[in-house]
Amino acid sequence: MPFVTVKMLKSKERDIQVKRKLVDEITRVMVSTLNVKPEAVWVNIEEVERENWAEGGKLLAD
Repeated sequence: MPFVTVKMLKSKERDIQVKRKLVDEITRVMVSTLNVKPEAVWVNIEEVERENWAEGGKLLAD
């Protein structure tokens, strides 16, 4: 049973329809690649606030 975690910055432009498409596409690829049933694929989307993510020693909120 594959478990997929997607971490991304939270975005106001990314609504639930976009997340549905993302989950559908990830599931489709996992089914095709790993030869598993769709119900065996688990996808977790973790949205991170910009103030909690840093790159190059600086918070992305700065």
